[in-house]
Amino acid sequence: MTWLYLLPLLAYLLGSVSSAVVIARLMGLRDPRDVGSGNPGATNILRYGGKAAAILTLAGDILKGVIAVLIARALTTDDVVIVLSGFAAFLGHLFPVFFGFRGGKGVATALGVWLALNLWVGLLLIATWVLMAVLFRYSSLSALTASVAAPLYVAWLSPGLPYLATMIVMSAILIFRHRSNIRNLLAGTETKIGR
Repeated sequence: MTWLYLLPLLAYLLGSVSSAVVIARLMGLRDPRDVGSGNPGATNILRYGGKAAAILTLAGDILKGVIAVLIARALTTDDVVIVLSGFAAFLGHLFPVFFGFRGGKGVATALGVWLALNLWVGLLLIATWVLMAVLFRYSSLSALTASVAAPLYVAWLSPGLPYLATMIVMSAILIFRHRSNIRNLLAGTETKIGR
C-alpha cells in the first residue's frame, strides 16, 4: 500500500525531536548547541549537565531509532520501508526540522535503529563502543570504531542489500560527522570521558 511509504516521513519527524535540547530545557540547563562542543548529544550534556541529564538524553536518542523501526515493522513486512524508516529517524536526528536543522552526530539514534532492526548487531555495536571506551576513554574513538565495524556486523548478521547499503551510508555519515573529533584525536587534544 502506497501510504506505507509515508512512514519514513513520520520517522524523520520523530527523529527531529532533539532529546538533548528538550531535556536541557526541562532541567533548566543551557542549550547544548551553545555549550561545550555545541553537539546536542549525551556526551556534551554529560560534561555540563550531569549524569542524569546525559542518561535521559541517551535514552531519548536511542528510543527514537527503536520506535521508528518498530512502528514500521508493525505495519509492513517490506524491508525497504522498514530500513528507510530507521534511516529517516537517523537523518531527523542529524537535521531536525524542529530545531533549525542543527542536530547531533547520530551515534545513539543509529544504535537504536540497529537494536530494533537486528538485536545482535545492536549488541555488538554496544560491546565495541564499551570496549574502546574502557581501553582508551575517548567517546569519539569508540563511536568511530563502532561505525567502521558496523557494516561488517550487518554483512554477517543481517543478510540483504537494503540492510547492508543502509549501514554503509550511515557509517559514512557518522564518520563524516566526527571529522573534528578525528582532527583532535590526531592532534592529541580530544577530551577524554570523565574530564
